[in-house]
Amino acid sequence: MVLGVKTKKSFLQIAFLLLLCSCGSRRSVQVPYNGPIQISENGRVTLEPTPVVVSNVEKPAIGWKDITQNRLDSLCRQPLFETTQLGLYVYDLTDNQPLYAFNAAQRMRPASTEKLITSISSLHYLSGEYLFRTDLRITGTVANGALQGDLYVVGGMDPLLSVSDLNNMAAALRKAGINSITGNLYTDLSMKDDLPYGWGWCWDDKYGPLSALMVNAKDNFNSEWNKALTKAGIKRSKPSIKQQQTPADAKSVLCVTHTIDEVLDPILKNSQNIYAECLFYQLAAYSGQKKAGRKQAAALINDLIAKLDMQPDRYQIADGSGLSLYNYVSPELLVRFLNYAFSKPEIYQHLYPALPVAGVDGTLNKRMQDTAAYNNVHAKTGTLDGISSLAGYLTASNGHILSFCIINQGVSPARLGRNFQDEVCNVLCQ
Repeated sequence: MVLGVKTKKSFLQIAFLLLLCSCGSRRSVQVPYNGPIQISENGRVTLEPTPVVVSNVEKPAIGWKDITQNRLDSLCRQPLFETTQLGLYVYDLTDNQPLYAFNAAQRMRPASTEKLITSISSLHYLSGEYLFRTDLRITGTVANGALQGDLYVVGGMDPLLSVSDLNNMAAALRKAGINSITGNLYTDLSMKDDLPYGWGWCWDDKYGPLSALMVNAKDNFNSEWNKALTKAGIKRSKPSIKQQQTPADAKSVLCVTHTIDEVLDPILKNSQNIYAECLFYQLAAYSGQKKAGRKQAAALINDLIAKLDMQPDRYQIADGSGLSLYNYVSPELLVRFLNYAFSKPEIYQHLYPALPVAGVDGTLNKRMQDTAAYNNVHAKTGTLDGISSLAGYLTASNGHILSFCIINQGVSPARLGRNFQDEVCNVLCQ
């Protein structure tokens, strides 16, 4: 029988397929062939490759977290850190987990970001309703306009005590029927210790001396008080002012007060060092001990550090402002304080409004303008010779609220650290 060409091709195709199905080892896998079969005139069979269809499967998109971490990695590899030290810690408060860490546990000098520890600790122990007090008291009796007794001013280390306040105190004496004083004039400075400067302050810091009674944050109370009494027309038989603790039976004539919010604003917005020390000594006095000082304040802060599940003996609290070169904290510790404040509305509502805002006010008023961080970053700055730091809060581009701390140590000039911090904030906000 003679087969036609078409019949011959069909027969060979069937034979070849049967051959494929019958061949192979027991463990071979039968794969169907759907490609074309070419048969030449001499009967040679040729299989053409089966077209491979690649499914259109998208690769997983790189998330904001990965992008941010990669960008921060790149920033931390710059030549600046071949000769300087960096501590960086970023925490995602929305996800409640760390976002980025670089030397986060290193002990470093915080400069004025130390004021965050002072402020948060004070709000924790003293509350946001706390008042700074300066009390005017008298002993003895008043007869024919003369105070036949002594006049006391009890210092509460209020940095906002002003000349106007002293004039009001003197006016209160006149209102109480007093136009002359036969006894002594006293100041009661028993609230704080007798040390005029912070532990570890440098001789050229040009701050202080510190006193439980200051006017406009300066140690000039005696002269200003005498001026106020003279202005009010109150005569003194003994015009010199002595120091003595107020007796328990002394009667209050007037108590001048200022709120903790009024003091926090210049501490954080403008980094007022003496104001921060005054707040630090409020903590010391909270211990209940007369002539309290750094040890009492630091003990309370260390108790709070332990409450935050950190080890107090790893750090050193030397003062309230960050002026001291004896302060040693870590970026992680500062962020723990920020996170604690964020978790406590009764603290956060006082802390957050007092922080400088990038490009808007305080010590950040000229920084991060025309960047994604503008009007977003709320943070405390810090500057000492060789130290530049920044710690606070911001809202990331994914809507998450972040806390962060950046400490640059060994930088000179300080703008090198500030520039790096601004770059980090911009990355986090983009």
